[in-house]
Amino acid sequence: MAHVIAVAGKGGVGKTTLCGMLIQYLGEKGKGPILAVDADANSNLNEVLGVEIETTLGEVREEIARAEMASENPIPRGVSKADWAEIRFNSALAEDDDFDLLVMGRTQGKGCYCYVNGLLQAQLAKYQNNYPYIVVDNEAGMEHISRGVLPSMQTAILVSDCSRRGIQAVGRIAKLIEECDMHPQRVGLIVNRAPKGVLNDGIKEEIEIQGLDLLGVVPQDDQVYEYDCDGKPTASLPDDNPVKKALHEIVDKLGL
Repeated sequence: MAHVIAVAGKGGVGKTTLCGMLIQYLGEKGKGPILAVDADANSNLNEVLGVEIETTLGEVREEIARAEMASENPIPRGVSKADWAEIRFNSALAEDDDFDLLVMGRTQGKGCYCYVNGLLQAQLAKYQNNYPYIVVDNEAGMEHISRGVLPSMQTAILVSDCSRRGIQAVGRIAKLIEECDMHPQRVGLIVNRAPKGVLNDGIKEEIEIQGLDLLGVVPQDDQVYEYDCDGKPTASLPDDNPVKKALHEIVDKLGL
């Protein structure tokens, strides 16, 4: 069974950027093939990794729904509806050299994401024995953890910006992981975008209050901002970039 790494935190803290760099570094270390999962309805992990995606699970679900209502059956002759659906869901898996990318996406229009969450859960259960590592970029908040979408979780990486509210948010996620009896081997915190890579006393105090295991601190960096503004995949930043260097050190300490 795969070692599942779940990356979580509140919105806007840079977790998708760090998640993409984590996936890239695991590939460089020969840990692949890795299943990268964008479990956010507002997906953009592919942009961080520089990968084009043809379709998402949500889009495939819409395609199947339209087929069920169509006057002419689009399913090829001799192919069952279940087999056709499986073929279409498999098409949502984008392949790269060191990793494959599965994007949850969303369904169209109003309504909750319960159905597409269920699709993601089923696909992860199907793929979990095919990869040594599954890295999941969770949506902002705690829904995928509380719903039990992940088949398991060996490592939980909680990402916060350098603010008390961010630390408090991941503190709540850490408590939810414990309440849900997921029993990961390690739950740790990365503080991102710290000025000069240094935490002030207030943030250190809040980390202690929340009882969080600090894995490391990633500095604020203008080059990351410039890559994002220029539409460049941030995973392609040079290896001497301070954000990449800090993340690589954290991954090495984790022993992944």
